[in-house]
Amino acid sequence: MRLSDLQSKDIVNTIDGRNIGNIIDVKIDERSGAILALVVEPNKKMLSFLNRGVDTEIAWQSIERIGEDVILVRIN
Repeated sequence: MRLSDLQSKDIVNTIDGRNIGNIIDVKIDERSGAILALVVEPNKKMLSFLNRGVDTEIAWQSIERIGEDVILVRIN
């Protein structure tokens, strides 16, 4: 799977069903090459006064499933 494939998927939090945003980058461990986190741009519809324009990192361990159209994550 390529980064461009991941970027086209919606990211949904399984705790509250909220659409979190879109993947804009990944964080990679330089030594091992393993993906550490997905960098997510907030959903433009969900911007609030407090977190306007702040990118979120979702740890790779928080990903529950990567499907055809959606990535399910579990974050509080």
